[in-house]
Formats: sequence, structure tokens, C-alpha cells
Amino acid sequence: EQKLKQLNQFPDFNNYLIFVLTRLKSEDEPTRSLSGLILKNNVKAHFQSFPQPVAEFIKQECLNNIGDASSLIRATIGILITTIASKGELQMWPELLPQLCNLLNSEDYNTCEGAFGALQKICEDSSELLDSDALNRPLNVMIPKFLQFFKHCSPKIRSHAIACVNQFIMDRAQALMENIDTFIEHLFALAVDEDPEVRKNVCRALVMLLEVRIDRLIPHMHSIIQYMLQRTQDSDENVALEACEFWLTLAEQPICKEVLTSHLVQLIPILVNGMKYSEIDIILLKGDVEEDEAIPDSEQDIKPRFHKSRTVTLQHEEERAQDPEDAEDEDDDDTLSDWNLRKCSAAALDVLANVFREELLPHLLPLLKELLFHPEWVIKESGILVLGAIAEGCMQGMVPYLPELIPHLIRCLADKKALVRSIACWTLSRYAHWVVSQPPDMYLKPLMTELLKRILDSNKRVQEAACSAFATLEEEACTELVPYLSFILDTLVFAFGKYQHKNLLILYDAIGTLADSVGHHLNQPEYIQKLMPPLIQKWNELKDEDKDLFPLLECLSSVATALQSGFLPYCEPVYQRCVTLVQKTLAQAMMYNQHPEQYEAPDKDFMIVALDLLSGLAEGLGCHVEQLVARSNIMTLLFQCMQDTMPEVRQSSFALLGDLTKACFVHVKPCIAEFMPILGTNLNPEFISVCNNATWAIGEICMQMGAEMQPYVQMVLNNLVEIINRPNTPKTLLENTAITIGRLGFVCPQEVAPMLQQFIRPWCTSLRNIRDNEEKDSAFRGICVMIGVNPGGVVQDFIFFCDAVASWVSPKDDLRDMFYKILHGFKDQVGEENWQQFSEQFPPLLKDRLAAFYGV
Repeated sequence: EQKLKQLNQFPDFNNYLIFVLTRLKSEDEPTRSLSGLILKNNVKAHFQSFPQPVAEFIKQECLNNIGDASSLIRATIGILITTIASKGELQMWPELLPQLCNLLNSEDYNTCEGAFGALQKICEDSSELLDSDALNRPLNVMIPKFLQFFKHCSPKIRSHAIACVNQFIMDRAQALMENIDTFIEHLFALAVDEDPEVRKNVCRALVMLLEVRIDRLIPHMHSIIQYMLQRTQDSDENVALEACEFWLTLAEQPICKEVLTSHLVQLIPILVNGMKYSEIDIILLKGDVEEDEAIPDSEQDIKPRFHKSRTVTLQHEEERAQDPEDAEDEDDDDTLSDWNLRKCSAAALDVLANVFREELLPHLLPLLKELLFHPEWVIKESGILVLGAIAEGCMQGMVPYLPELIPHLIRCLADKKALVRSIACWTLSRYAHWVVSQPPDMYLKPLMTELLKRILDSNKRVQEAACSAFATLEEEACTELVPYLSFILDTLVFAFGKYQHKNLLILYDAIGTLADSVGHHLNQPEYIQKLMPPLIQKWNELKDEDKDLFPLLECLSSVATALQSGFLPYCEPVYQRCVTLVQKTLAQAMMYNQHPEQYEAPDKDFMIVALDLLSGLAEGLGCHVEQLVARSNIMTLLFQCMQDTMPEVRQSSFALLGDLTKACFVHVKPCIAEFMPILGTNLNPEFISVCNNATWAIGEICMQMGAEMQPYVQMVLNNLVEIINRPNTPKTLLENTAITIGRLGFVCPQEVAPMLQQFIRPWCTSLRNIRDNEEKDSAFRGICVMIGVNPGGVVQDFIFFCDAVASWVSPKDDLRDMFYKILHGFKDQVGEENWQQFSEQFPPLLKDRLAAFYGV
């Protein structure tokens, strides 16, 4: 490397490199190719500073030798050409594309193939530029030219030609759209090509066309589906995989049901067949290694984890709405994170089950019977995967069979093959919702007993699958788990001493989820005695710069929130360390900003996770956190974090500020004058979560400040009113904004009421689905006080106010009186007749509720 650096001091060193690549035929090919690759790296780093004659010589040599007899050398020159082109040189090398296109006509196969290889790389790298006016749209010439080569006698050339055109489908390049019918015709002509690479590119083209120009495919849909059914069974796995993508894409199209129904009878067996492990999968997954728990993990096996910063949300009427982003569809064999035919087939079956629902089952059930009880483990395993894949879409139709299937799956948890045990974990987790809906002794108890054994399996893949499945079960079962807590904790704690690195991280997650699911039921001396010592031991073993702190901090945050006062004996060292993590990160960020050349940028995730754990402590310990805050400089640190450039840091800071405001306002109050302007500037809906948490914190501060909030109303009010009126604002942000406006009006009605008319309508519509709770209570009191100050502000939108009032199930008595007075006051003011006309517009349900509760 040093030698190369020295040689790069000589401007014509690069001439030697190209000379070795293109002319020094006496050297062996790998050496010549290496010379070209070194040159490519130089081009990448310093092409701008190459002397003009050197640059010209290199370009000329590339074009003259693109037809080299060696395919390795042709490919290397192709890479070199694209690298030069990508340095902004497509404009500076106007003869490149015309010359390459010209070389395609060469009688010499090598020249044609070399030029095509280079063109394919340019199309991959610069597809947008080729369709732009900057180059006078060379595609207008190139696309028709490429299409001519679909019929070339060499399969390699045919394959290049399709691959080039394929680069322009997703962007709907104009030149391609003008030739779209020719393109599709030519593709159909290649349907029976013998070459697998050509078939693969044809399938890829059809999958993309399905997404961007389905209108052109619809007339031929029947024959395309027939073709794809054959290709999904292609003997070449790469072709089969490309073809299998077709079903995934088709499932997202509105016409899916209409065009696919008659083909399901053929398609379903093909997909199911594709879900078997191939022999190579089993080798890669070490499917024959049953016990590997003692083998340490290699670091590259461990995927980076991403901490999801804390976002404050409100509880809705519908209990536990599942957040679609939380439901990670982790397939069972994620260590083979390469997309393969098995995963693609399973994903396709999953989405099709969501399209066809019960209609899929007649095609599936006969197959499933055979698979699930098959003596060969590979086939049985694929049947269990099928059952898991259809769980979401076909749940209703599967219910009659579950009383027989679930016990069978629970027995499979004890299968002698590890891969069968691990897939059984995953599939059972997909039916956890049903299991929990039955009497606990029927399925929940046996499932839990077996899953806990699997958590202690001697195979790492099974441990991982069991931990993930158990976390899902915890989320579904919630307090149903309380009777078994002792048993569950014994198992999880035992696993601590048993697990290698990767699964330890998943174990933290299972413990955190347990705490979230059973809440304060965990706060029993015997449970705390089991759980806390091993967690704290890990906490003490880990260094401040170890990323394993993230999942452990997240886990402790859930545990602290659940244990509440039970966490007190452990809180001091945890609190101190979080403060230290924040302080260290801020200090490192400062050093880096002042001397970027000397210091590394810090990993701010440490600070974000620490802030979130502090929030968990404040929420869990409540007023007990006061003496910890008193003995630390957290308020000063928070002031800095709230102004950090990274949105996630600000997001977590505002969550912590709100939690400290609730837990120990005496320490927050002295900082309010400094904090409020920062909160005001962060009411910027560009950063949804930051804005959401800042809004919530302002609302909590209002409730503590009371009338002393007055000097700060103008800093925040206009932004809040603007946000609540913005189109397309996410629901969570709207709700928090409405609550905060209500609270602001509750403590400073004179300042806020004049703007009532500007926000009353969106205010009412965003709060009608929130469950009765403290936040909703304070906000509605605010609205009532403001209506008292400015009754005119609500007149035009009074029906929305009525609807919002009716959303209360059981308001406190004095709040109910406030509603009563406003409703009757309005009725008296407009008179009986007008009220009758007005209330005619009410939906029947609203009418009944207001009559029953408020006598209007």
C-alpha cells in the first residue's frame, strides 16, 4: 500500500497501469486484471488531478481493448469505463456512448460482448442521467438498439440486452415507455429461452412491469401467470427466485384476486414445495448440528440493533392497538438473511393468504395434512412453516382445526431435529392470539411450559426462536401470565448463565416485554429477588462503551416502570450511570465539534438510550426520583441535550423533561425560563416525534405552573394552533397537541380563549377516540373554561363539541356539570325551536347519549 502511494506521486504511473491491463499480454490474466483494479481505485480517488494526456490515453485504451480475448479483462475494462463515467465524465466523454453502441455491431463476438458488459454497468450506475436532457437523452437511441439484440444468437448478449433495458423500467424512462409494446413482445418471444440467465432477466422484467405498467400486461395476464408458474419451478434456483417475486408483487395489485383465483389450484402446491429447505440451506444452517450452545458466537453474526426512541402516546378506546411497525416479521431462519426461494415462497403465501383469506384453505388443507405428519423431517418442517405463513390471513378459517393442530405443534417443540423445534416456536407465536383467547389450562399452560423448556434448549437457533416466540406470547397474554411468574422468571434467569452473546440480547428483550406485559404484578419481593441480581450483575460487567448496554438499558427501563417502588434499592447505580453516559457523550461531541481532525464523533445512541432509561426511572419511581435528581447535574445536561443537532436526542430529552415535570417539578421549575423558548422552537412538525414530545412536555409543565404559565403562552400557542390545523398530521401528534392546547387554556384562559374558533373543530375531532384519563380530563376542563370566556368561538362548530362531550364514558361529577351548563346554556340561548332543528343533524347514537346523560 505504501509503495502504491509512492508510485502515485508520478503522474504517468497510471499510464503503466493501463498498459499492463490492455497491452502486456505476456502477463497472466489475474495480474493484468489487478493492474486495472488498482487503476480503477486511483480513478475513483484522484481522476480530476490526472494530467489531460494521461486521462485521454486511459480512455482511448479502454475503448480500443474492450474486445480483449479474455472475459476477465473485458469485465475489468468495463468496470474501469463505468468508474470514469461516474466521475461526472459522461458529459466530459461525449464519444463514449456512441462508440460503445457502435461496437455492438462488431462482427467480433468479444467486442460486442465487452461493449455490452460496459453498457450494462453504465445503465446500472447512471440510469437517471441517461434519461436526462443533460446528455440529450441518449436513451432515445439506446433503447431501440438494445431491443434489436433480444434476438441475438448468443445467450450472453441476449442477457446483457434485457439487463440494460431492465434498468429503466422502475423510473418509467420516456424512451422505454414509447417502446413498451415492442419490449413486451420481445420478452414473450424469449419465454422459452434455454439460457437460465436470460430466463432470470425475463422474469425480473415482468415483475417490474407488473408494478409500473400493469395496464400493458393485463391483456396477456393469463399466459404470463402460466409462464411464471413454470418458472417458479425452474431447475435453476436463481430463476425460480426471480419468478417467485412475481406472486409477491401481484398480491399487492388490486386485480390480484380477479386474475389469480383460477390459478390457485396450481400455484399453492408450487409455493408450498418451494418452502422446503434445500440441501444447501441445511448445510449452511448446520442443520445436522444439534447441540451448539457451548460454541461462542462470532461477532459478525450479531445484527446491529436499533433503539427506537421514546415517543409519548395516549391510550385509545380500542385496547392494545397493534402497531404495524412493531410486528417484525422475523422469519425463523434470519441468520441466512440472504433472500432465498424458501423465504420468498413463504412471504408470497403470507401475502396471498391476506388477499384470499379462507378461499385459500381448500387448496392448502389437503397438502397440510400430508406435510405436518410426514416422517421426513424436512417435509414436516416445511408444513409447519406453511401453517405459520397463513396464520394472519387465514386465521378465521383455521380456527376449527386449531384444537387439533396446536397440541400437535406443541409436541413438535420436542422434536429431535433442532430446525423443526425452532420453526414450531415461530408458528406457535403466530397463533398466540388464539391460544390466549381459550381457557388457560387448555393451550396456554402447555404451550408456555414447552416454550420455557425450549428457551433452555441446547441449540442456539432454538433458544433464539423460543425467546422471540415467548416475547410475542407475553404481549398477547399480558396479565394471564401472572400465575406462572415464578416459573417464568426461574427459566429466564437460568438462561442468563447459559446463553452466548447473540441470544443474551434477545433474552433482555423477553424480560423487558415480560415487565411491560405484567406491569406492577412483578413488584413482589420474591420476583425482585430472582430477577434483579443477574440483571445488575450484567450491568456491572458491561463497560460504558459497550453497545450491549442498549438492550440492557431498554430492558431495565421496562423493569423499573413495572417494579415502581420495588426498583428503589437498585436505582442509584443505574441512575448515576445513565447520567454519566449522557455527560460522556456530550463531552465527546463537544471535543469532536471543536477538533474534528483529532477526535471521533461520539455514538449518540448511548445518550439516547440513557435518557430513555432515566425517563423510565422517573415514571416508575415517581416522587422517589427527587433525591437522585437533587444530587446530580441532570438539569444542566438536559438543557444541552434539548439543543442537540440530532432529532432523536431532542426527542428523548423532551420525554424525560415531561417525566421529570410530573415526578419532581421543584427541580424543573427554576429552569423553565430557559427551557420554554427551546420547547417553542421544537414545535416543528418536520420532525414528528420531536414535535410530539415537546408538545406533551409543554402540557405537563402547564399543569404544574398554573397561572404562572402566562409569560410563555405566546411562545408556543401559534405553533400549536398551526399544527392542529395542518392536513395529514399523524394522529398521535394531533392528540397530544389538542391535550396541550386544552391544558394551556385551562391555566391561562384569557390568553388562549380568543383563538378558540381557530382550533375548536380539529380539537374536538382529534380527542373523541381517547380513553377517559387524566390528560383528557384536564384538556376538556380547559375547553369548558375557554368557552366560558369566549362562547362565540364555539358557536359555528357546536355540533363537534357535542360529539366530543358524548365520547366521555364517565367524566368526574364537576366536569359533567361543566358540560351540562354549556349544553343547556347553548340550548336556552338559541331557543327550543332552533335547538330542535340543530339536533336533527345529530347521528342517532349521539342524540341518545346527550339525552340520556345531559337531558338535552
